[in-house]
Amino acid sequence: GWQTSMKSGSLSCILPCNRLPVQLMSQVRVYTSNGQKKDLGSEDTNRSAHEETLHKAETGRKDTTSAGQKQSSLKQPIQVKVKAVLKKREYGPKYTQNNFITGVRAINEFCLKSSDLDQLRKIKRRSPHDDTETFTVYLRSDVEAKSLEVWGSPEALARERKRRKEAEIKYRENLFRNQRLLWEYKEFFGNTKPRSSTAAMFFKGPGKVVMVAICINGLNFFFKLLAWVYTGSASMFSEAIHSLADTCNQALLALGISQSARTPDPSHPYGFTNMRYIASLISGVGIFMMGAGLSWYHGIIGLLHPHPVESLLWAYCILAGSLVSEGATLLVAINEIRRSARAKGLSFYQYVVQSRDPSTNVVLLEDAAAVLSVAVAATCMGLTSLTGNPYYDSLGSLGVGTLLGTVSAFLIYTNTEALLGRSIEPEQLQRLTELLESDPVVRAIHDVKATDMGMSKVRFKAEVDFDGRVVTRSYLEKQDIEQLLQEIQQVKTLEELEAFMLKHGENIIDTLGAEVDRLEKDLKQRNPDVRHVDLEIL
Repeated sequence: GWQTSMKSGSLSCILPCNRLPVQLMSQVRVYTSNGQKKDLGSEDTNRSAHEETLHKAETGRKDTTSAGQKQSSLKQPIQVKVKAVLKKREYGPKYTQNNFITGVRAINEFCLKSSDLDQLRKIKRRSPHDDTETFTVYLRSDVEAKSLEVWGSPEALARERKRRKEAEIKYRENLFRNQRLLWEYKEFFGNTKPRSSTAAMFFKGPGKVVMVAICINGLNFFFKLLAWVYTGSASMFSEAIHSLADTCNQALLALGISQSARTPDPSHPYGFTNMRYIASLISGVGIFMMGAGLSWYHGIIGLLHPHPVESLLWAYCILAGSLVSEGATLLVAINEIRRSARAKGLSFYQYVVQSRDPSTNVVLLEDAAAVLSVAVAATCMGLTSLTGNPYYDSLGSLGVGTLLGTVSAFLIYTNTEALLGRSIEPEQLQRLTELLESDPVVRAIHDVKATDMGMSKVRFKAEVDFDGRVVTRSYLEKQDIEQLLQEIQQVKTLEELEAFMLKHGENIIDTLGAEVDRLEKDLKQRNPDVRHVDLEIL
């Protein structure tokens, strides 16, 4: 922006500048064609002189003002605000410098000895297990450096890992071979080992009920089979098949009980308790296919091709004995369910429908069906004896098959629901939620899930919004405030501030982890059914 102005023979030029305007004054002269020069303002000399005087006065005033402004602006200090920011640290896609590793992992994964770990830095950390408060860990970087020092190079370490892996596979093969030899030795010389805990399970509770049912149903099958061979009754054949199905299914339940007692392993970290439900589900399918299917088949054959029934006296005697034995087993199952339901605070009906104990439920329903089927078979055989019409006997076989089909459908439904992982009762879930929300360290909980894993084992999961102020206050209550204040006063540089914040930040995170452990422990103590708790920090 240049700006020019002509005022009575004078030229005023204002130069562009960021701070002060600069004015230049010059006299403009005009030359004629004859080489003579003349002033532009010669026509009116007096007026030009007067205007020139006024212009000089105005220019002097402006110069004085501009000089004052320039001097004042130079006296004012320039203030610049600089924001102090720590340099962002790039950790890379894989950062393991600060990772901790246990002694067992260090020995197994890096092929070290326990004596090698004695030379490394030991760090005490909170234990993730309930039975111990703290445990010793090592820095992964120290362990890696020590392994390279021991083995010389990563290639040598890889070769040693491969050698140990091959030795472990060979050891497992030898262990399996030795177990087979030991089993053969026990079979030949007899087993003198004390009774194991798995065997003791069959002398109390559901195991006792299942073993009693196996013995009684096995005897019933044998005698009913003899009665069918002697009489040829379709109803007696259905009863024999029913007892055989019950015996096989309860043997399957015994297998499920023994497998459910296995301890958890890395492949099954939550254990094998669901084996009872799997065995009960297969038992229900077996009842439907073997018991109901064969009974329907034999009843339909009897209707299509009726034949006279022989003397039913022995059949009645066997049915009476079966009624007594099945009734005794039914009473054992009823007493066991009543005792278990009372311990859980549930009614008899709720305990059965929720399939709290699948093994006892199967025995209960099978024996109840057995008692009813004995009554149906005896009634239809009596009608056949009175009327001489074999169709009543065939109808009795169809009735027994229908009864077995109903029981099997109920068992399949209840055990499938249990295996799918159903939620616990709303009242129990509400108690767990209120217990968490009433704690001062918890602001809110979201996405609450409580799954019944079977056999009165509950897995609880929730996302928890923790109050950071309460967690920090909990940490400060365990610190020496005077010493902490001195540390704060000694902070002078950004490096010292970073070291201070990193030290206490890590301790506050540890305090948060301790609060999570405390909440999980409280949930398990106040609700014994809760075995696994997963609290996620929101």
